[in-house]
Amino acid sequence: MFSKLAKVANAAFAVALGAALLGTGAGAAQAEPGPPVVGGGSGIIIDNQFECTVTTVGHDNAGRLVGLTAGHCGDPGAEVFAESNRGAGVIGRFVYSNHDLDYAVIQFEPGRIVPVNRVGNVTITGLGAPAAFPMIVCKEGRTTGNTCGISWGDVFGSNMETWSQMCVVEGDSGAPVVVGTTLVGMVNAYLALACFGPEVGTNMSAIMDDINARGGVGAGFLPI
Repeated sequence: MFSKLAKVANAAFAVALGAALLGTGAGAAQAEPGPPVVGGGSGIIIDNQFECTVTTVGHDNAGRLVGLTAGHCGDPGAEVFAESNRGAGVIGRFVYSNHDLDYAVIQFEPGRIVPVNRVGNVTITGLGAPAAFPMIVCKEGRTTGNTCGISWGDVFGSNMETWSQMCVVEGDSGAPVVVGTTLVGMVNAYLALACFGPEVGTNMSAIMDDINARGGVGAGFLPI
């Protein structure tokens, strides 16, 4: 999806997509007592190299504890560490990554995290339809925290992504996009200029349709 989007947008914007929202590297490990608290908006480190943001944490229809993030953050088998407590070790692994829709499924190790539905100023109580113009959407990212802006809606009629005017920069990939407490999408990219250019992200409706059609880990996902 995002390679197609880049071709369309390039005529109007200088495009910074996909991996541009990954972090530039991981810092020193920290040790904190007990398992780390992880939810939509938490920072994660992938393979001790890249920093991204968790979209949401919940259970699939088999009772597995799973989470979502951006697909360009890692491929199946990639190890996940909590940025807040790297000393806790590997908390989960990527089990599926879809580079067309740019989302990934993480399966967390039993007992290795404390899952929550609120991080910072974003609480997730359910999944919902894409945001349309002129709704106000907000996100919680590991780099820029909580920012909000107007939704431009599905600019190119793809039925997969929504554009908005929110500040996002490197490391915010995967951040939950909400309307109130309803999760409607994730952060995947920005166009033209970090924090000032439009943000574009995959709709949760498109992600869930794909996850459920594929089956396996993540199917039937519901947030904590």
